[in-house]
Amino acid sequence: MLKVPAELLSDLGEAIRARRVAFNYSQQEAARRAGIGVRTLRRMETEGQGTIESLINVAIALRCEDRLGDLFPLPPARSMDELLQQQREAVELKRPQRARARKAKRP
Repeated sequence: MLKVPAELLSDLGEAIRARRVAFNYSQQEAARRAGIGVRTLRRMETEGQGTIESLINVAIALRCEDRLGDLFPLPPARSMDELLQQQREAVELKRPQRARARKAKRP
């Protein structure tokens, strides 16, 4: 069943609170670790409201930043050609930026 944005925001706020409590952090301690204000953290927990930057800071403070990449996975490939193309693009993105720039300059 699909959820409406308000439900997703509420779920996210509850998850932040539950994770903070599991670490036995007060709101003040978690906010300090995240580098945000206590009011911002409180609003995130109760209303699910905050900036993406605040969400990332809280994820880092609560040690779950590695899961942020799971929010927007690539859709599954519809063909072998598409799968191979996705794999090539993933390898290219992992290369250092200078190597990508040199490759782009080649004729």
